[in-house]
Amino acid sequence: MSSIDPSIIAALAIQADSSPHRHVIDITTIGARSGQPRRIEIWFHRVDGHFYISGMPTARNWYANLRKNPDFVFHLKGEVHADLPARALPVDDETRRRVIPAIVGQQDLPEYAARGVPHQNVDVWLARSPLVEVRFDDDKLQAAASVA
Repeated sequence: MSSIDPSIIAALAIQADSSPHRHVIDITTIGARSGQPRRIEIWFHRVDGHFYISGMPTARNWYANLRKNPDFVFHLKGEVHADLPARALPVDDETRRRVIPAIVGQQDLPEYAARGVPHQNVDVWLARSPLVEVRFDDDKLQAAASVA
């Protein structure tokens, strides 16, 4: 990316109180067993200037795919459309203990409850939810989006 599109930075500048639809993206991973591209819809989160993808506390194919092939495409698909090459980074226990409660707490906001998102148990999420940090391949994008 030679110049950074301000609309992409704005789309990535979500906060804990951002509306649920701003968190929805697609990702394209490479299948761990098949080696084929797999595109799914998922939510992303921004905590302390870092980007994360997580999911309900159960085994997830996207997570297995990223563990084997950490390079993927992060597709913005709301008001802004962009395909952003990225890499999934593993998180340590300290990061997990900080990020998972922030994600779960966000789901208790009224806008999420109105969409039918049930209350989640933080301890269950800490024990069993997949979690990766997203690192965009474009260093300028990563830096700009992290401080937006």
